[in-house]
Amino acid sequence: MRNTKKLRRAEVNRETRETQIRLKLILDGKGISRIQSPVPFLNHMMELMTHHGFFDLDLKAQGDIEVGFHHTVEDIGICLGEAFSRCWGDLKGIKRYGSSLLPMDEALTLVAVDISRRPYLSYDWKPRKVRVEGFDTALIKEFFQALVNRAGITLHLKVLAGENIHHIIEAMFKGFGRAMDEAGRFQTGLNSVRSTKGILG
Repeated sequence: MRNTKKLRRAEVNRETRETQIRLKLILDGKGISRIQSPVPFLNHMMELMTHHGFFDLDLKAQGDIEVGFHHTVEDIGICLGEAFSRCWGDLKGIKRYGSSLLPMDEALTLVAVDISRRPYLSYDWKPRKVRVEGFDTALIKEFFQALVNRAGITLHLKVLAGENIHHIIEAMFKGFGRAMDEAGRFQTGLNSVRSTKGILG
């Protein structure tokens, strides 16, 4: 059940000597994205994530891509994680857990999320290629690690099958969007945090 009385939204601005990022996130959105960064492959993956997660995301990013994509990719992950955390607020009433088993042609990924305030990433994939479409595949892990650390979530990403690198990464991002949508939804009848301890963290 989606609570639409008050849209959960956040704006994050981050400027360093390496990157300049402006990000707006509406958690209870329609899957609309306006993404501009100098990393085309990541732009495409985030558009897929947004669509499948029903988030509205407006992102403008610049970075020192002359030395590589690393700083820009990592800082986008930081900003997105911060935006998620702000949207969830005190975590009261949300389901907390979400998962997705998602096929993309021959690729199959499992994504599981716990909005726990305990950042942890389990990343079970060792790509057989270093680059795909000009993008360093190692940066996928860096993106999710930065997001996990700032959002305060536990995230498990497992690649169960796949040959095409693009398909595998696409399944990851689609699955992540769907799992985050499920975990961040409001649970009917739940007015506190979903923990027997009464707190998360």
